[in-house]
Amino acid sequence: MDEIVDVLKDTTWQLMSMKNVVGVGRGYKTTAGTRTASECIVVMVTKKLPRLLVRGEDLVPSEVRGVPTDVIEVGELRFLDERCSQMRPARPGVSCGHYQITAGTFGAVVWDEKTGEPFILSNNHVLANGTSGRDGKARPGDPILQPGAADGGVPERDKIGYLERFIPVEMSGRVPKCLATRSVELAMNKWLAVSRSPVRVEVVARSLADSANLVDAALARPLSPKLISPEILELGQIRGSREPDLGLRVRKSGRTTGVTEGEIQVVDATVNVVYSDDVTATFTDQILTGKMGAGGDSGSVAVDEGMNAVGLLFAGSNRSTIYNRITNVLRMLGVSFQRR
Repeated sequence: MDEIVDVLKDTTWQLMSMKNVVGVGRGYKTTAGTRTASECIVVMVTKKLPRLLVRGEDLVPSEVRGVPTDVIEVGELRFLDERCSQMRPARPGVSCGHYQITAGTFGAVVWDEKTGEPFILSNNHVLANGTSGRDGKARPGDPILQPGAADGGVPERDKIGYLERFIPVEMSGRVPKCLATRSVELAMNKWLAVSRSPVRVEVVARSLADSANLVDAALARPLSPKLISPEILELGQIRGSREPDLGLRVRKSGRTTGVTEGEIQVVDATVNVVYSDDVTATFTDQILTGKMGAGGDSGSVAVDEGMNAVGLLFAGSNRSTIYNRITNVLRMLGVSFQRR
């Protein structure tokens, strides 16, 4: 082995200078598709070519100073940041977002039930800036970027489409604290502290228009259908949809954490989600798994082992991840995973 290490040190840069070579190292030699127990110098190339097509000076010798070589094809080596870079056609699992947000995840390609047009599926808070539809935060026709702004996306270069439609998200806010309100909260929390309860009280307000949400979902229309692909990065194409079951194993492909796997722990859940310091929203009929994502993964689609969609990721914590039930998403947006 010492001999191979010495030869490797002496010849690495000579081998690296050859056209098509992208790496050199030490490994086991493979003969006729079978790995042997013999160590050799492994030469990595972007593509294996017939000897007749390789110039003499770029032809890897069968041995170097008595040490055998083995040529393996590894393709072009790149930094693995493709999820946060521009991709055309863009694939679900990569960065995208409304031009006024940071970045979320392109969740899936769906098709309009009436027209058959393809759309980009993600969250309202990814494609529509978390709008209620009355606050002016977004409107149909707004630019959608891929990658999102947090990943360097700019409208002039990275616009992939326009906001098509969204399901409004109804929020609730904290009440401005008058003296009487603060006094009530203080008294109640002091009593709770004395009784060693972990609970704390805060008065919140809900407008008459405020109601529980089912989904955090929106669609974007691509500038051209050719700019998007239905193949989810590292997972494949969604085949259909299904209802969630307790204990079901699911996977997702997201902008930040890539492909992760988890188990459905809770269904039919009602949850309060914090959107900012003074704004929360209540969601019903939700799905909870163990931790499967992080900031920027919002919009990812959870699938089972048969590539059937189960949920649309939109919220989470350092312990859990929350998904909208995908059947609610499809029904409310009027779309399907089946090409029309």
